[in-house]
Amino acid sequence: MAENELVKVRIEDSIGIVTVDNPPVNALNSSVLEQLDKVIDDVSDNKEIVGIVLTGGGNNAFCAGADIKSFAQLTDPNDVLAVIELGQKVFKKLSGVGKPVVAAINGAAYGGGNELALACDIRISSDRARFSQPEVNLGLIPAWGGTQRLSRLVGVSKAKELIFTGQFVTAQEAYRIGMVNKVVPDGEELRAASDIVRQIASRAAPLAIKAAKEIINAGNDESTLEEGLDLEVEAMKELVKTEDIQEGIKGFTEKRQPKFKGK
Repeated sequence: MAENELVKVRIEDSIGIVTVDNPPVNALNSSVLEQLDKVIDDVSDNKEIVGIVLTGGGNNAFCAGADIKSFAQLTDPNDVLAVIELGQKVFKKLSGVGKPVVAAINGAAYGGGNELALACDIRISSDRARFSQPEVNLGLIPAWGGTQRLSRLVGVSKAKELIFTGQFVTAQEAYRIGMVNKVVPDGEELRAASDIVRQIASRAAPLAIKAAKEIINAGNDESTLEEGLDLEVEAMKELVKTEDIQEGIKGFTEKRQPKFKGK
């Protein structure tokens, strides 16, 4: 790996392990975001990879948010907006990957780091992790999707409380309010996240996962339940034409595990 590699990838058991590695706290700047953007494309296109686990390098943090020092060097407001737009683009791309993406949160997830986790499908947290959206204390807002994704997960009122106060939240509290899916002993988060990807890949048809993910994401953006239900029908119109659905039905009737091919 190159010395300046800020986002690293390795493949273990067909799982793409993506690590943001920008010591000491894996802060996000333009260079990290640009590398993450490329990595997302690479793992999305790699047919060997069945799912993605996203984590942080080292033991200090999953990601402590935006690199405020680099922000401070941007004197032109348009340059600041360019970084915001880049972060939104990359996080939106991560959210839209047609494979399961699980965050293994191995420490602090503050500001943009929490927003990075929120862009994943599922979040597994170390029991020592802490979370916060402290942007308003710097005169900012969580503009990498935090105002939208957080409110969809924990509810509008709770999201306002967390964003308005910038308060720190323990892993246990994050689980209680629905910000993370599961809390595991420190050091077990990567294994637990990988186990979820394996569980999904061992049973679920990849085309069905992709379709379900697209509909859930789109449905959350739609204004009515009816529009979301229409998206389900449209997706099923395509899935009923696939070999996978025939194999799934055949496996069920023959009382065996289906062998999906993603076709």
